[in-house]
Amino acid sequence: MSHIDNPSHIVENVSRRGVLKGVVASGAVILVARSLPAQAAGSLPKYTTGASAMPHGTVNDPHIFVAIDSAGLVTIVAARAEMGTGAARTSLPMILADEMEADWARVRIVQGEGNEVKYGNQDTDGSRSVRHWLWPMRECGAAMRMMLETAAAARWGVPVEEVEATNHEIVHHGSGRRLGYGAVAADAAKLATPARETLRFKDPAAFRYIGTGSIPAVDLFNITTGRAIYGQDVRLPGMKYAVIARPPVLNGKLVSFDATEAMKVPGVEKVMELKGWTWPAKFQPLGGIAVIARNTGAAIKGRDKLKIVWDDGEHASYNSDSYREAMKATAAKPGQVARNEGDIDAAMKGAAKVITAEYYLPHIAHATMEPLAATAVVTDAGAEIWSSVQSPGGTRDDVAKTLGLPVEKVVVNNMLLGGGFGRKSKCDYAQEAALLSKALGGTPVKVIWTREDDLQHDYLHTVAWQRIDAALDSNNKVIGWRHRSVAPSIWSTFIPDPKHLQPLETSMGLIDMPFDIANIRCETGEAAAHTRIGWFRSVINIPQGFAVQSFAAELAAATGKDQKEMLLELIGPPRIVDPRKSVKELWNYGEPFESYPIDTGRLARVLELAAEKAGWGRKLPEGHGLGIAVHRSFVSYIATVVEVAVNKDGSWSIPRVDTAIDCGFHVNPERITSQIEGAAVMALGIAKHGAITFKNGRVQQSNFNDYQVVRISEAPKVTNVYIVPAGIEVPPSGVGEPGVPPFAPALCNAIFNATGKRIRQLPIGNTIAI
Repeated sequence: MSHIDNPSHIVENVSRRGVLKGVVASGAVILVARSLPAQAAGSLPKYTTGASAMPHGTVNDPHIFVAIDSAGLVTIVAARAEMGTGAARTSLPMILADEMEADWARVRIVQGEGNEVKYGNQDTDGSRSVRHWLWPMRECGAAMRMMLETAAAARWGVPVEEVEATNHEIVHHGSGRRLGYGAVAADAAKLATPARETLRFKDPAAFRYIGTGSIPAVDLFNITTGRAIYGQDVRLPGMKYAVIARPPVLNGKLVSFDATEAMKVPGVEKVMELKGWTWPAKFQPLGGIAVIARNTGAAIKGRDKLKIVWDDGEHASYNSDSYREAMKATAAKPGQVARNEGDIDAAMKGAAKVITAEYYLPHIAHATMEPLAATAVVTDAGAEIWSSVQSPGGTRDDVAKTLGLPVEKVVVNNMLLGGGFGRKSKCDYAQEAALLSKALGGTPVKVIWTREDDLQHDYLHTVAWQRIDAALDSNNKVIGWRHRSVAPSIWSTFIPDPKHLQPLETSMGLIDMPFDIANIRCETGEAAAHTRIGWFRSVINIPQGFAVQSFAAELAAATGKDQKEMLLELIGPPRIVDPRKSVKELWNYGEPFESYPIDTGRLARVLELAAEKAGWGRKLPEGHGLGIAVHRSFVSYIATVVEVAVNKDGSWSIPRVDTAIDCGFHVNPERITSQIEGAAVMALGIAKHGAITFKNGRVQQSNFNDYQVVRISEAPKVTNVYIVPAGIEVPPSGVGEPGVPPFAPALCNAIFNATGKRIRQLPIGNTIAI
């Protein structure tokens, strides 16, 4: 872990006060906040997104996001969280810089604090960053460019129509005179933001950065050389370190504790109880016993010496083996109907044959490379937090509510995230730090989560059992499809446990299934939650997509058809599939269905593209197999072909992966490629190793020795990514999450083609029984 020798450096560069102080000292222009009018304009997009429905929507004013100093250095504020994908601190600023004709070499990025009133929505999850912020960032850049042109025209006393901003300068076409951006920045600051309907946007053919793939991630050098600053790296003067012994079973209660031996550990200064919240509790702390010390090592040793008696409560009987069998039994019976088309009972009764298969995926932990950490200072004047969170604005709101403070008195400084995957959108660890600092009278406190804490107290990806029955006619055509999904719901974290998947979850690979089948019924079975459930990269698309795409391959094998051709037959002709006609509620990833319909033509296109690029049907060495899968999630379309090599001893590897993605208009293909490559590695880890299990209510895994992640030696040897081209008129869609769901079924389909062995339960492990 890196350490910061000058703690004030952190404050200066990431806090609200630090950003403003640094910019003023450099002579930068700090512009007052105004809002762009929301009228439509002819050059604005002809589609809408779900951005306005998010808390605080979007902000598109250069006075908020841009500052220019007298030397021409452009400072752009990144307000969303950066967790290595490059979306927040590279792609979005790059859009703004391109539209304002800034020279990227003269642009610097600073991280904004948590403040959604000022910056708009900051929830960096759901693969929403580019699809919600492409046009607000373009509007921001276009407005800044026009303000600079107006200021230069006034300086020269010429009509603004005669001047043009280009590559960090304003040029007067009549005389050839030029002014750098820094020369007119002060005058531009005095101008009102141009009305939205008056903005002039660049022709996409003139983009210098957008769509080129020429801009590497801003933080890449610092990340790869160990210079990057994460939440774990924060150090403040006089800071204390804390670790917490949390209830080992969900909603367990403290009976008693003895800290006598803990207080004997050199460096331990205090042991105290931390308040916990009764489940469901959203992102509130679990509570427990906090050990506060002068360093992390002492705090951990002190915790090891604690003698604690817990009342494990109602979830002490949670055991993964028995729970799996209960889910299987539930899936064998009719469930709560989520989608119903045609007459599935008649189709099953009249079928020439019925094919049934069942699939199981266990809980999965996020296991981010950077475990959770947060530092807080809470005094009578307010609270200040330093952490790595996916939702800095949401963290600010939750900390304010927990402490009983006005939100204006809470500052959240967001660091780089060493991985997020959905875990760091839950701010329980930041609230722990705030509560401990308050209890210590304003002493800076840094809460450290060890890897064991991280795995055993996660908001886990849900465990799931899937059963699909298909009715086939005498021509082997699928005439009926019944899919039962049994899994505890994420909503158990927020409300009394509904014990059934909710529309947000059923819309991820269950009721939005796009196959051309006359009789369809989708059902959910009752499944109570016994641990904290949270969103994980691509959420329940993972088990539901695994079942659908694995089953499609099973149908192919049962009917003697090729896997790809079977999928194309199931997908059917190009059309718009609208499940809203037969479901109570379809969640379309928060997007208007009119802008982001379910388009089977696009789905088939990525399937064909991935197959073509992978050389589908090519002759393979002995023990090798190709498998294919296709899925729509986060309003993107993606197909993956996996090549697997299985040795005679059952050990296996992946020589090659080919993935095609249609994510609409793409801003930064270099980052898209990187994210899809990363998704392949993460999805392999899920398929090969990912399993969190419970016994007597307790997580059985503790560290990477028994919860493995993919090592470099296991990663796919080659990962190829193909991006379907699209014009700017095509709405951009998600990238960060869609790469995960098709990987595991493509892998298992490949294993079947290589060995004849069908895998229906994950994880696979290091060897395959052949």
